[in-house]
Parts: sequence; structure tokens; C-alpha cells
Amino acid sequence: MANLKSAIKRNRQNKKRRLHNRVFRGSARVQVKKARSAMEEGNKESAVEEVRQAVKRLDRAAAKGIIHKNNAARRKSRLMKQLAQLEE
Repeated sequence: MANLKSAIKRNRQNKKRRLHNRVFRGSARVQVKKARSAMEEGNKESAVEEVRQAVKRLDRAAAKGIIHKNNAARRKSRLMKQLAQLEE
């Protein structure tokens, strides 16, 4: 357990930030899963919309520094690749 006043405050801040970041990371993850399930069902219209939402959530998480920008780019690339295969 932290003894210094600054360390106690730092722990409080870290906890608060971790919970805040978890919301954005979790929403991106959920949206990616929704997009993948829509693609598995084969419904093109819903799959396109779900992928668009997933890209939006990934971009937001990357912009806030919650995930690395290359991580977001890699996930978006994989989603778009799967969507292109669905449309063929």
C-alpha cells in the first residue's frame, strides 16, 4: 500500500483512468464482435453498418490513446478485408 501522499493520489488517478479507458476499449471490442457476427450471418447491409460503427469506435479509442494507432489500423484492416470477401 502506498504511504506517500502523492503515491496515494496517483493510485486514485490510475484507478479512475483505468475505468474510463475500459469503457472505450470495451465498446470498441463489442462493436468489432457485432460486425464479425453480422458478416457471419451474411447480411451485407447490416454488416456494412456494423463495420462502419466498429471503425468509428476504434478510431475514437486510438485518438484518446487507449489503444495504439497501429493496433486500431490493423483491426480496421482485418474487418475491411473480411467485408470485401463477403461482398465478392
